[in-house]
Amino acid sequence: MEQQQYVARCSELFAVGGHAAVRKAAEAGLDECGPDPALYRWLGQAHAAEDDDDHDREAETAYRKGLALAEDDLGLMVSYLELCLRSDSWAYPGRARRAAALRERIEELAPPGSPERERVDDATGWAGRGYWDDLYAAAARGQADQAAVAEQSVLVTDALRRAARGESAADTGEDLRAAETAAAVELLQGARNAPLRLLLAHRVAAYVLTFAASFGLNKALVLSGVLDFSLWGWLLWIPVLLAEAKLREARNLGRERVIARIQARHDEAPLKSAP
Repeated sequence: MEQQQYVARCSELFAVGGHAAVRKAAEAGLDECGPDPALYRWLGQAHAAEDDDDHDREAETAYRKGLALAEDDLGLMVSYLELCLRSDSWAYPGRARRAAALRERIEELAPPGSPERERVDDATGWAGRGYWDDLYAAAARGQADQAAVAEQSVLVTDALRRAARGESAADTGEDLRAAETAAAVELLQGARNAPLRLLLAHRVAAYVLTFAASFGLNKALVLSGVLDFSLWGWLLWIPVLLAEAKLREARNLGRERVIARIQARHDEAPLKSAP
């Protein structure tokens, strides 16, 4: 198989969060095709995406091997710069020094407005953030996550209603969102999950009522003199948290299935192309 095919496989798998599968594909490509800057970049990105010190070291090794082959490869340099800026400058002073050199070289090679320069601007922007900037960014991520969960709740509720009417589910194929929804429908079947299905179907109302009930219970226990301070009301959040945990489990399961299907297609491709 050619190098371009391995690169395409890595791109497909990375897009659906299959970082371990990307590493496997990149390593297979390097074994078969020999050292290649693009494959080293994908290998490094798949390690860096894990956000772990051990993986970061592997990512740095991959980037440096790639740059040894193509020292002016913008994709490698930008990816390496992102890793260096993300690292703790006290624990990894060498990366901090390399970040300055990489940025200077990228600015020489990448014209203003290019995708590489935009990635550099984004990376340097979040690398120089202060405490309040991090707080605002975390709040924005939280809002985005909640919006995604709300959208998933609607999709899952619609799918559950179709399943209750006896409608057959369509093949999800490699559609990540459809696979996540199908996984959620499977996980929420059965009488024991009926309360969770109800909470997801009326998610906003469930949040409002749970907050009011938990606050009211804590207040009542304190005002009645039973307790001086109460957190018992927070136990009322358990069903809501369980419902959201089911959605997270479904997202992971759906992603695993899509990755497995993509890998299966990749494994079949050489057989189909063979004479």
